[in-house]
Amino acid sequence: MLIYNNSLRLQLLLLEKSAAVSLKFAGEMSKQQHLWLFTIFFLAATFHPSLADVGTAAQYSPPYLPTACSGDDASQFPTNNLFAAAGDGIWDNGASCGRQYLVRCISAATPGTCNPSQTIQIRIVDRAETSVSRPSTNGATIILSTTAFGAIANPSAASVNIEFQQ
Repeated sequence: MLIYNNSLRLQLLLLEKSAAVSLKFAGEMSKQQHLWLFTIFFLAATFHPSLADVGTAAQYSPPYLPTACSGDDASQFPTNNLFAAAGDGIWDNGASCGRQYLVRCISAATPGTCNPSQTIQIRIVDRAETSVSRPSTNGATIILSTTAFGAIANPSAASVNIEFQQ
């Protein structure tokens, strides 16, 4: 803890010193240098790193019941049919049941497969490894219902690369 606090103090001290130096030389900067500085700060503030994870998505079709999350209870499925089975990477011993994810197709083996402007919200209702209906591709991060998969990609694709965020 002491090392962390000292490191934080050192970073703050360096930040204060660099700000003081920047202010000292600000009066000596040309208009073009001010423009460059503004551009750099603008770009840094505009483009944020993504907080999403990257994985793969496959699709599965009916029958969807029973599920590993809620058995034969049909009320577990959202009315818009945007649901999925969790792959081993996000299954988390069943803790993923009911979780909702934002999912977006980012690429596929065949160009033009994705609808990159479409982001959907899905609910985890099953485990991919034990689902009644088999996925179009094994080992995917998320197995989407046919409706969900068709919303973000060409339904004829076996799998796509996705960006997803809880």
